[in-house]
Amino acid sequence: MGNFKKFQPTRPRLAGLPFRKIVPNIVTMLALCSGVTSIRYAIQDDWIKAVVCIFLAALFDGLDGRVARMLKGSTKFGAELDSLSDFVSFGVAPAVLMYQWTLYDFPRFGWFFCLLFACGMAMRLARFNTMLDEEPQPEYWHHFFVGVPAPAAAALGITPIMVSFDNPDLLWLRDNYYCAALMCIVALLMVSRIPTISTKKWRVPGYMFIPMMLLVAAFASFILSAP
Repeated sequence: MGNFKKFQPTRPRLAGLPFRKIVPNIVTMLALCSGVTSIRYAIQDDWIKAVVCIFLAALFDGLDGRVARMLKGSTKFGAELDSLSDFVSFGVAPAVLMYQWTLYDFPRFGWFFCLLFACGMAMRLARFNTMLDEEPQPEYWHHFFVGVPAPAAAALGITPIMVSFDNPDLLWLRDNYYCAALMCIVALLMVSRIPTISTKKWRVPGYMFIPMMLLVAAFASFILSAP
């Protein structure tokens, strides 16, 4: 028995992770929490908070990759978590929001178009992850997305809700046929191969720096005064 215990294999212990590799995952988790919270507010018919949560998810989604590159903390786990977060925040949450807002009143077909939107998001993310493993990657990837990216697709899908905040008298925004067609078109744009301009490699000329800062300040003031 003594020899058996002596040579019994021990369980491998989890190696400690440096904090710089954890920070991007924390940001991604904040995006996921924002997306799930949007679903909660959609169920409660609190449309403004639901939309704000989707945009918070988009903000965190834009930050996690930059934080990972800045801290050199990119991991395979983080990439998979980011895809799952995108699916929930930009696929499921907008679909549930649009269904609760108007498409629940579209007999038989309302939920179908919401499912179509969510499935389009899932297929887009799956294709994106597959293309990342391809070597070499196409040159145009540095300047364009393949199809409409996830946050932009979510914003397009919930556009009628956002427009209705300042224009409640536009009853056609809640028209079931209009909203169903919009969800279908955005789903097709997500899975299409239409190049969509990316700002990742944009460079600002030196003489445009000050005017750009002024435009950012004006935009911030507009957002604060009339969000």
